Amino acid sequence: MLIDLPGGLARRGRMLLVSLRRWTSAAAKGAHDDRYRSLARSPMTGAKTKPKDLRSHRRQRPHGCWDHLIVAPLWVAYDANLGTLLRTCDAIGACLAVPRTKHYQHALRIGDTLGRQRPCIHWVAPSKEQWVAEQRERGKRIVAVELADDAIALTRLVPARRSTVLLLGHEHHGVPDEILMDVDECVQIPMVGIGASLNVAVAGSLVAYRLAGLS
Repeated sequence: MLIDLPGGLARRGRMLLVSLRRWTSAAAKGAHDDRYRSLARSPMTGAKTKPKDLRSHRRQRPHGCWDHLIVAPLWVAYDANLGTLLRTCDAIGACLAVPRTKHYQHALRIGDTLGRQRPCIHWVAPSKEQWVAEQRERGKRIVAVELADDAIALTRLVPARRSTVLLLGHEHHGVPDEILMDVDECVQIPMVGIGASLNVAVAGSLVAYRLAGLS
């Protein structure tokens, strides 16, 4: 039902309604600004997770030999790179494959920060070439990290759906040519800087995470 109000009363009513709307809008904006300032002053909760809480959500003991993803730095020279790759294998649930030589045993001993919690290690014998050939004969997918004409970009690399061996070469010479001829895939990491390549442990870790389906 419509009520016909006198002109002066109607004008005052309209002015009151406009004022009420403005006040409501200002109050809402003020509340929003106050909340924003409060959030800006308050520290983020959960920014850091305590090591105890992390351990409760992870494996309580080293994983066994899953034989699904094997990181094989068979020609890596620097001790620090081998220690980093061992840590990566633990993080993604992979195995590490290395020759049983004094160089590798020493490198793993000084680079091992996991102690008795180290992941599964496959000792390569009798030779690197024969070990790789045996893995191929067993039906494993062989992937090499190498700059090559037919190499695919890391973003196109498909995660391991079957047992896969990741080959990492020498810091300066890469994977030997005779090995590259028989691998299933070569993968390279896109770069926009002036450096020719990444550190072998960094490159290997990036590719390993991709193959593990974690990146």
